[in-house]
Amino acid sequence: MRISELFERNQPVFSFEFFPPKTDKGFRLLYRTIEELKPLDPGYVSVTWGAGGSTRRKTVDIVIQIQNDIGLTAMAHLSCIGSGRDQLRETLGKLTEGGIENVLALGGDRPEGYEPPPDSFTYANELAAFIRGDFDFSVGGACYPETHPLAESPEKDLARLVDKVNAGVHFLITQLFYDNADFFAFEARAREAGIEVPIVPGIMPIISAANNRRIAKLSQARIPEELESRLTEVEHDDALTMEVGVEWATLQCRELIERGVSGIHFYTMNKSPATRHVFRNLQQ
Repeated sequence: MRISELFERNQPVFSFEFFPPKTDKGFRLLYRTIEELKPLDPGYVSVTWGAGGSTRRKTVDIVIQIQNDIGLTAMAHLSCIGSGRDQLRETLGKLTEGGIENVLALGGDRPEGYEPPPDSFTYANELAAFIRGDFDFSVGGACYPETHPLAESPEKDLARLVDKVNAGVHFLITQLFYDNADFFAFEARAREAGIEVPIVPGIMPIISAANNRRIAKLSQARIPEELESRLTEVEHDDALTMEVGVEWATLQCRELIERGVSGIHFYTMNKSPATRHVFRNLQQ
């Protein structure tokens, strides 16, 4: 199933994101998580691309296995980093052979000391145009409600996003955020700039206060004072921390759905309990 077609049904499309584990134990836990989330009937799931293209083979293998063996529509992340055009063409060919119809075209994070291959791409819009020109995929792209950390300004960040959509991106998934006001403000600016494709909010239910602060710092996502205060009160207790995280994510999702978003993309961190709790709350 092409993800772009899912959005044409005019119903919220829920999706989950996973990352390739580093150990055999991690793989066992990942597939257990996928099996636990499968009954929630997600529209699709996605698998990330490691820094510098380090998990290229794992990403390809996992998405093919999820789709063909587990029976869920799967999307592979694909980055400009670490791959020249021939390598990208080879990867896209393997995905096509495996029956995968969806990819997320990303610029990627450059590791320290990174030397790009001579024929690599720099920006996601270049990668998206390459994919659309030589292959038949439904192509997604990333966007940042609070502006990309490396962007010179919100205006230039938005201009790059317009370039990405004009290159052929069918839908956009946002970086995680904790304040819906940031998403709605960004969405309004994107629509004013002429972007018409679905913009899907990315939500990460909090399960650890320390881990959440680390991830928020890396992505430069603002933690509202109310949320930070509540996390500080319970961070000594993992169960209470998850309660706060689930409640906050539930409130975010309810408002987003009420305001008519195209879907919600959950960053699961390869764990299922918090996401399952949010779904249960939304069904109530």
